[in-house]
Amino acid sequence: MPRFKHYNYDQDAMVVINYQEQLQPGTFEHAVHYLIEHKLDLSVFHPKYRNEDTGRLAYDPAILLKIILFAYSKGITSSREMQWCCETNIIFKALSCDTVPHFTTLAKFVSSHADEIEELFEQVLLVCHEQGLLGNELFAIDGCKMSSNAAKEWSGTFKELEEKRTKLRRLVRHHLKAHYERDEAETEAELDRDIRRAKTILSLDEAAKKVDRFLKTNRPRMGRGKRNKEVKSNLTDNESAKMTTSKGTIQG
Repeated sequence: MPRFKHYNYDQDAMVVINYQEQLQPGTFEHAVHYLIEHKLDLSVFHPKYRNEDTGRLAYDPAILLKIILFAYSKGITSSREMQWCCETNIIFKALSCDTVPHFTTLAKFVSSHADEIEELFEQVLLVCHEQGLLGNELFAIDGCKMSSNAAKEWSGTFKELEEKRTKLRRLVRHHLKAHYERDEAETEAELDRDIRRAKTILSLDEAAKKVDRFLKTNRPRMGRGKRNKEVKSNLTDNESAKMTTSKGTIQG
């Protein structure tokens, strides 16, 4: 029987990498990075920032836009999952320059700049579509993937090209809406978990206080038979005892 070198995917490795080299020319992620970094005017986002003199440094909108748009291309519309991808996925790490925006930062950015993001994403997708870079991505609307045959799809009348642009605009809105709704649902679920956690802790505290109070105000109960040994106490009614009946043992 032939012998092969052992391999194990479930392992970690410390590898020195160059993030720029992970964004290979001819890929969707490279196009997203290049267009957002060098071709789009992102000054539309600047007025809402108020940290010129004081306050913490903010994440560059370019970084957040790259993360969000690439996530959409993979069918990811959850800010929490985007944060996790930035922590674990090499392409997300390359696009984010190894930063990890908190999911609340991503969610707030989308909810606060929906119109600006829609317009910019439309421009990026128009170029990517023309370059034939959407065929292998998960971008879809109305249940169909976007066609990526540039030579054929981008010949046509102005009306036909405008229809393609409208479809891309609807595509962006679809993902933005899904992103917002997913974040809202996860926020509600997190609130429910927090409420359940608080109730559980409160119940545990009450039970601990009840036991502590009982131990401080009562003494061990001793049996009345020939063998004078301790019998079980009952926190609810310590005068009660277990009794054997025709229906089994009950507390009475």
